[in-house]
Amino acid sequence: MSLTRRRFLRGLADMAGVAAAADLGLLAWAAPASVDAGMPRMAMPQLAAPKVALVNPVTLARFVDPLPIPPLARATGQREHPAYPGKKLPMYRMEMRAFSARLHRDLPPTPLWGYGGAFPGPTLEAMRNEPILVEWVNSLPERHFLPIDHTIHGAERSKPEVRTVAHVHGARAPAGSDGYPEDWFAPGHSAVYHYPNAQDAATLWYHDHAMGITRLNIYAGLFGAFIVRDAEEQALGLPSGDCDLPLILCDRLIAKDGQLYYPVSDDPAAPWVSECNGNAILCNGKLYPFAEVEPRRYRLRLVNAANTRFFNLSLSSGQPFQQIASDQGLLPAPLPRERIELYPAERADVVVDFSGLDGKTLQLRHQSEAILEFRVRDRGRRDAGALPATLRAVNRIDPSTAVRDRLLTLGEQDDAGGRPMMMMLGGKHWSAPITEDPRQDSVETWSLLNVTGDVHPIHLHLVRFQVIERRPFDLFAWNANKTLKYTGPAQIPPAHEMGWKDTVRADPGMVTRIIMRFEGEPGRYVWHCHLLEHEDNEMMRPFQLLPASAKT
Repeated sequence: MSLTRRRFLRGLADMAGVAAAADLGLLAWAAPASVDAGMPRMAMPQLAAPKVALVNPVTLARFVDPLPIPPLARATGQREHPAYPGKKLPMYRMEMRAFSARLHRDLPPTPLWGYGGAFPGPTLEAMRNEPILVEWVNSLPERHFLPIDHTIHGAERSKPEVRTVAHVHGARAPAGSDGYPEDWFAPGHSAVYHYPNAQDAATLWYHDHAMGITRLNIYAGLFGAFIVRDAEEQALGLPSGDCDLPLILCDRLIAKDGQLYYPVSDDPAAPWVSECNGNAILCNGKLYPFAEVEPRRYRLRLVNAANTRFFNLSLSSGQPFQQIASDQGLLPAPLPRERIELYPAERADVVVDFSGLDGKTLQLRHQSEAILEFRVRDRGRRDAGALPATLRAVNRIDPSTAVRDRLLTLGEQDDAGGRPMMMMLGGKHWSAPITEDPRQDSVETWSLLNVTGDVHPIHLHLVRFQVIERRPFDLFAWNANKTLKYTGPAQIPPAHEMGWKDTVRADPGMVTRIIMRFEGEPGRYVWHCHLLEHEDNEMMRPFQLLPASAKT
């Protein structure tokens, strides 16, 4: 198999560390002449060597900082909302601010942006069918501290440098509260969003979604957890309270003076790069933290909040995780898994039993690197409970009920305007007329045909979906005359993808087929790749949810 740009950069970061690579002069490189057979051969932007000295995490002391647990957001009052006449809803205020924090004991403070002045921001919690209001307040500086590419659509110089709009990833929110990328607001302004929470218990997360600079705003620290709970899940006796921990993972490049470094191309007029892999992996905003736990079961809510990196997680003890939930809530039954692979924006809730490990330590690993240490106390609360054999029924949607099957390509395209390349959905720009227009409560299947050499985690706003299958196709036939010719049998999803999802891994050379019912309020939403560099550079499209057809 030939070398792709993604494999090159991932191997560079994982094997040597970006800081070491910079010392060797390896960060300014040209795309290899040979890529995967049949994959597009695009003019890739060259990666410029950093002009700052970067931290090499290998040299840092491990497990000297306690794991931060983001505080729970507290309602600041109540307010009426037109959707609930005569009823006052809890009101939360989430202020985005600039601040500095130590990412490791031995590093200088790092300038960051965060909701509530924290990285990650406070955790929002809600019960099913109990609506809340959130005021998202932009109190950030007027100048960005990361490199903006003004040639990207939506990031033109005519717009304010600093713009934000919050999206709760996985929420069934009305269009006006979904965080549409063009609904951004500048410092000194705010927006009140309404979240009905009419959905199953699940680990969601919130993050910035401003057009053209999402990758920069999230890299700066604008994200946090949003947890929906319900009585059905609470009746299962799963670990709760301080034994229910969100673990939000991301990676960063950090300069020796503590500053965040964001990679750029060697073209100063167009600094966009197609991916950002850091060499420092952070858990809840700390590099190599430790967590003291008791000899009992814990629920760990794993969230991939990275720009580009996927995580391959395991425990150093060799014991399996018991996965109980994916993106949109509980699986049908607990699933033992020695490794959990998460692509950007995916989530997995797992239960780890520390019973019998009194006084011992074990690590959470990404690939072979320990990123978080658990220290099991030799005494403490114990629980005699056990995981139930069944969790929540997941009724499969019958594909025969679909009123439409859309074939949608994931591709790359040269731009006649001079940019090296853009990422595309259906071969269309963001600004092209809307082509995906499902009707409310209808069922559709979407076949995602990936003609690139990258894995693309595809996210649909508003709806949850199920993975039907993945199937290899003949890329040469498609490139020649747009003929879809399958080259192998359909591959059914593994057990951990048999629950409800909102983000799906679309593999190169495969058609990934998903099915969903378009529940929710009519309006304008988006679907996109959750590799943030791709999303910012045209790999995002609006869709319009039309009202249900009038009954005759």
